[in-house]
Amino acid sequence: MTNKDSDLFSSKKRQVLGAGLVSLLAPSVLTLKAWAAPSGTNHAEVEAALRMGGVVIAFRHAIAPGTFDPPGFVLGDCATQRNLSEQGRAQALRIGAWFKARSLQPSRIRNSPWCRCADTARLAFGVQESWAALASPVAGTETTNQASLEQLRKSVSAVKQLNKGGFEVWVTHMFVLSDLVQTPTASGEGLVLQADNKGVVRVLARLTVDA
Repeated sequence: MTNKDSDLFSSKKRQVLGAGLVSLLAPSVLTLKAWAAPSGTNHAEVEAALRMGGVVIAFRHAIAPGTFDPPGFVLGDCATQRNLSEQGRAQALRIGAWFKARSLQPSRIRNSPWCRCADTARLAFGVQESWAALASPVAGTETTNQASLEQLRKSVSAVKQLNKGGFEVWVTHMFVLSDLVQTPTASGEGLVLQADNKGVVRVLARLTVDA
């Protein structure tokens, strides 16, 4: 995705029709949905970055078939939301196994309040902590979305300053990650994030855990 494309993606409006979530960005969304994770993820590179510390590994939630949530969904009621499939639950477990096999223990695990994110965190790491800043941006106004993104940027910077030698895990949505670092992600893919000296968040490495 070019800078021009990412600027277009971030600048367009998203809206709610009834209680169902839809996007006005059909071309951009189709591009993101069609994108597949690159093969040959460098696991050693990811592990080295996490052991270095001062980073966040931010995951798009595991596989949850469909797009957005059904009309009339309730945030606190998983039965009304789009949830992980059996394939997605298995994927979340594989993510957790990857960390356990390498004795990599996050200092903190946080997730979007959406059930598919909370379930990904719980299945992978055994705990979940909901954080509104990681919530799906299509659910709020553009002002709210920008405020959340600014909070995420500051938090990545804080992890670098205060958590040297450690790392955090976040579980969120495709749109959050694409707005934060202008790159698409596949379901269950993790981006190792670090802030530079100016607070700009960059991607150090990408993790895809295969079956």
